[in-house]
Amino acid sequence: MIEPTLTLERRLLKEHALIIACDEVGRGALAGPVAVGAAVIDPARSRKRVPAGLRDSKLVPEARRPEVAARAAAFVQHSAVGWASSVEVDEIGIIRALGLAAVRAIADLRAHGVVPEDALVILDGNHDYITPAGESGLRVQPIVKADRDCASAAAASVIAKVARDTLMTGLHDDLPAYGWARNKGYASLDHRDAIAAHGMSVHHRHSWAIAAAPTLF
Repeated sequence: MIEPTLTLERRLLKEHALIIACDEVGRGALAGPVAVGAAVIDPARSRKRVPAGLRDSKLVPEARRPEVAARAAAFVQHSAVGWASSVEVDEIGIIRALGLAAVRAIADLRAHGVVPEDALVILDGNHDYITPAGESGLRVQPIVKADRDCASAAAASVIAKVARDTLMTGLHDDLPAYGWARNKGYASLDHRDAIAAHGMSVHHRHSWAIAAAPTLF
């Protein structure tokens, strides 16, 4: 298994004062918000040891994610999670919603004293959805598999994943029929069966062709 490192961050920090790594969670879910995690690495932290067990959130067993996320949050200079609701996904589409969530995460960092204009923003993936969302003053660099290879992006990934999973488990308590404590809003067979039996809730993405969505697990 590939372990994330700080090699790229150290190289980029020779040219930039900070690294802000962003990664999204919930893009493909049928219900619930999308979340974008943001994690800040400065030169001092780039020389520290990567926290034990830190991986892209998809590679961390669910039972271990909270402890890994806590270590990741303690390791980075600052972290934040921005959200866009299922209603916003319906209104503006998933890509613009991801941009909105990222802008909100960056605004949270700004409120805690981070100056995003001093940073290079690493965005997991191959598309910059942050700049079109209104953060035109930032330097954004999409990097494919950043959440796998870069410790900063892996930290953003697992922090956002735990935050979203916690939110979906809370929503499960209100609407237990959909099994969100287990499927977290994704297209599991039990979730699809519940939609067929009960219809869509206020937390589902009504603009999506949910009946045609593939079952993920």
